[in-house]
Amino acid sequence: MPCKHPRLKLLVASSLIAFSAAGHAQTYPTKPVRLVVPFAPGGGTDVLARMISIRLTEALGQTVVIDNRPGSDGVVGSEVVARANPDGYTILLLSSSHAINPALGRKLPYDTLRDFAYITQTAVQQLLLFVHPSVPATSVKELLALAKAKPNGYNYGSSSNAAALPMELFKSMSGTQIQHIPYKGSGPMLTDLLGGQIHMSIGGAVSAIPHVKSGKLRGLAVGDTKRLASLPDIPTIAEAGVPGYHATIWTGMLAPARTPASIVERLNREVVKIVQTKEFTARMQQLGSDTAGTSPTEWRQFVEQEIAKWTKIAKAAGMTAE
Repeated sequence: MPCKHPRLKLLVASSLIAFSAAGHAQTYPTKPVRLVVPFAPGGGTDVLARMISIRLTEALGQTVVIDNRPGSDGVVGSEVVARANPDGYTILLLSSSHAINPALGRKLPYDTLRDFAYITQTAVQQLLLFVHPSVPATSVKELLALAKAKPNGYNYGSSSNAAALPMELFKSMSGTQIQHIPYKGSGPMLTDLLGGQIHMSIGGAVSAIPHVKSGKLRGLAVGDTKRLASLPDIPTIAEAGVPGYHATIWTGMLAPARTPASIVERLNREVVKIVQTKEFTARMQQLGSDTAGTSPTEWRQFVEQEIAKWTKIAKAAGMTAE
């Protein structure tokens, strides 16, 4: 017999929703989980994804399978997840490009904020400002003096517009003019820098540290608000002469929008627990990164702030998506 009492109907509906949410939490997952990485195997994000997947497999009791979907600075793989069934069985581990793409005005096949459920920020990789040894500067202040004495007399290389934004922020905050030399990949750019064809760059610490330690490049400063554990004598850019400077490369985990809150909470709890273990943290520091582990709300707010920050820098530099 149908229920005619409005309050009783509301109570029944609320009970069904609560029961459904509890059911998701208790049964998930019952099959393998696909972790999409929108970059090629072997890169920093892929390495992190594989480290997490091993431990997440143990935590969930189901295999977490890596699915590399490279292309268009992370757009190809991100679209796969944005269009996936929101049941927690397709999730995404991506990088700073998630905020850089909309900041550059790129036309995307998804909405960066609306089409995803934010799980947690996983790690932050420090950026390093480094120069070829032929550049007569052993500090940021000396580099600024050179650049100001000779506007556009020095250049920097980057593998993409997105990779150039940290240097554009440096230029904006220091009032310098340094010519941008774009490359189609980080490999060719680093080759030319090591050969002295270009003067400097700001790039991920992971790839730069070996060359700095060998003396092939000179590390001047770190983009983060704290120094690198592996290069403690190198100051931050803010310490060295550009107060307030802060730029990093970060990674984080997402799911399709409308993924049940109970599943998002479960994934957040397990991933945060993984990245904050002493073993995992120590390994990441060896790779030039720090682990994060934020709440879904904090993670989404961070991305919103990053989009706003880099949109302003891109507009000031006149940079748009290619």
